[in-house]
Amino acid sequence: MSEYSRQQDVSHGSVSRTREIDQGLRAYMMQVYNYMMAGVALTGVVAYAVYYLASTNQAFAQLVYVSPLKWVIMLAPLGLVFFLSARLHKMSYGGAQIAFWIFAALMGASLSSIFLRYGGMSITRVFFISAAAFGALSVYGYVTKKDLSGWGTFLFMGLIGIIIASIVNIFVASSALQFAVSVIGVLVFAGLTAYDTQRIKEMYHSSHGFEALGKMAIMGALSLYLDFINLFMSLLSLFGSNE
Repeated sequence: MSEYSRQQDVSHGSVSRTREIDQGLRAYMMQVYNYMMAGVALTGVVAYAVYYLASTNQAFAQLVYVSPLKWVIMLAPLGLVFFLSARLHKMSYGGAQIAFWIFAALMGASLSSIFLRYGGMSITRVFFISAAAFGALSVYGYVTKKDLSGWGTFLFMGLIGIIIASIVNIFVASSALQFAVSVIGVLVFAGLTAYDTQRIKEMYHSSHGFEALGKMAIMGALSLYLDFINLFMSLLSLFGSNE
């Protein structure tokens, strides 16, 4: 009888521990998604604000879209991504938060030029298409029992190819190359959305403590933010129009 009671206690303890882990994981993933969505919102606000100022002030437009400063605005987010990837584990939680918000704002300034190329309705339509696709892919990455780690090498190679082709196309301005980059970009960033979601979920079990989990949440949010933004830009290149 006593042995049965001990088994029952162990069983109840295991169930309680599982529920505690599940609740902690849900809270962690919600933190990741909240950071990611807030970052996207900040990017959108800054992008439109920069565009609005440029459309009403010719000197400001020349500064951000024509002068050499445009290259700083364009490349600064990329530099900050590398900085965050290399230094995040050494930063404080508060410092990581500030760096993430600065990155999102810089990305907004960098993306403001899309309002010069595409109509507002077109941007809005593609944004919601991207959000729906991203949501479905991220849910798949979260709930699937399939191990997606094998996708990593293939997706990384695709990402490197996209970066190289995009840099080349800055100088050759080929519409065919741009189309190919956009199509491949949709496939690669769709895959990365599911892959990164599963990876971020698994990171929860290897991190302990409020600050460590907070920094992991920011890094996870940064990964999903980049997946979403690049998926959106690839779809906008394919389906956007100047209405």
